[in-house]
Amino acid sequence: MLPAYPRVAQAARAVAPHRKPGTLRRVHPKPDRSPRVRTKQFLAVSVLAENRPDILHDIARAVQTCGCNIAESRMTVLGTEFSMLLLVSGNWNTLTKLEDQLPKLGKHPQLTIAARRTEECAPRHDLIPYAIDAVCLDQPGIVFNLAHFFAERGIGVADLATRTYPAEHTGAPMFAVQMAVNIPADLHIGTLRDEFMDFCDHLNLDAILEPIKG
Repeated sequence: MLPAYPRVAQAARAVAPHRKPGTLRRVHPKPDRSPRVRTKQFLAVSVLAENRPDILHDIARAVQTCGCNIAESRMTVLGTEFSMLLLVSGNWNTLTKLEDQLPKLGKHPQLTIAARRTEECAPRHDLIPYAIDAVCLDQPGIVFNLAHFFAERGIGVADLATRTYPAEHTGAPMFAVQMAVNIPADLHIGTLRDEFMDFCDHLNLDAILEPIKG
């Protein structure tokens, strides 16, 4: 056995006088506290698949298994297709796991998944949320004309849902629209309301425009 150098032995005893000779010091790795791990991040996911009973379960299981959380979601069946939009939250590590997991789900026949990193939408105090409900006889171009009306005035559409259904007594095809829009605070609401009602009269739309409370 090689003799220990006195200075090295003295230094070792000074650093760890409580340890017996020949014992190993257990080193505990420090947790990663870098911003990418601690900061909540977001992933926007869209899913389009052939409708089957377990598709929602498979998506939710993938999110949970990776340690992520569904912050917002929209799901519906269009024709025979299952469609879903999700805003998933997590840290850098958990979202990376989910990004690696999603392509495995996409290997299922008739299933398309797209995902993109995004950021949480900050509240805007210069915008006032309003709701629009409109009903009319089904005809081409309703959504286009509504979108054109608001785009011309710099008003963004935050949410849109449409459906068709037969009228109760006549069976005529009807079209219903529910929208949420963000109106700039410096826009004169009275003028906008008058212009919107004239627009609806021109298209034979029965509509209301009212602020979203809460």
